[in-house]
Amino acid sequence: MPSPSEITVPQLARLIGLPSAPSIIDIRSKEDFAANPQLVPGSVQHPFDVRPAIEPDKKAAVIICKDGTALSQGVAARLRHQGIAAETLEGGFSAWQAARQPLLRTAKLPTRDDQGRTVWVTRARPKIDRIACPWLIRRFIDPNAVFLFVAPTEVTAVAERFSAAAFDIEDVFWSHRGERCTFDIMIQEFGLEIPALHHVATIVRSADTARLDLAPEAAGLLAVSLGLSRMYRDDLEQLSAALVIYDGLYRWARDASDETHNWPTAHGAKS
Repeated sequence: MPSPSEITVPQLARLIGLPSAPSIIDIRSKEDFAANPQLVPGSVQHPFDVRPAIEPDKKAAVIICKDGTALSQGVAARLRHQGIAAETLEGGFSAWQAARQPLLRTAKLPTRDDQGRTVWVTRARPKIDRIACPWLIRRFIDPNAVFLFVAPTEVTAVAERFSAAAFDIEDVFWSHRGERCTFDIMIQEFGLEIPALHHVATIVRSADTARLDLAPEAAGLLAVSLGLSRMYRDDLEQLSAALVIYDGLYRWARDASDETHNWPTAHGAKS
């Protein structure tokens, strides 16, 4: 039985990927992180002062150390003293790994800026892949990530000058490969073996590559995406508005893909 200030591995696993997830902060020592340089998806590695790692809109945090003992419990207690609803992960990172929960590979993470954020750049006027990828990054890779939308001809130059990772353009690492779109590649390279994410990936690939036969939901995603692109002139406003679409798709893929809906309801139908 966890203490009132602990969260269990299954409980945290149910929160990851949702907009309501707490800030998840990995405070393992440099030595412990070097021994296993992976992260709980959606977490930020921040072994010292954790306050800057807490997302501005979050009032709750989960603190993870190697075994869930003194290090994380002390940091969580200090945060609670500062008004943050902080919990520790029962058993720490070791328990998460022992439970065979998904782990984020960090080798391909872009260099972080002076505020600890990854920076990404792509073409302006996003439609599908260039919205889906930022959603994936914000929910599972770096919740504080920065996204730059620029003229197509300037993506590479901006990436070089501003130490950003270019994505969803030709001839860069984070791009389409064969029949797979950039969203697929990010899931693969970061090792996000989450069944619901793979389900969403099929829908994204289907809508993004004009193969609407791959998933019946793809036509709806395409229509909504094109509609949003015409509703917003500002790409960041469009991204903010569109995140809920992918939140809904992920939650449906995880918990509701077998549910159907019809009319009239069973209560009102005649036998």
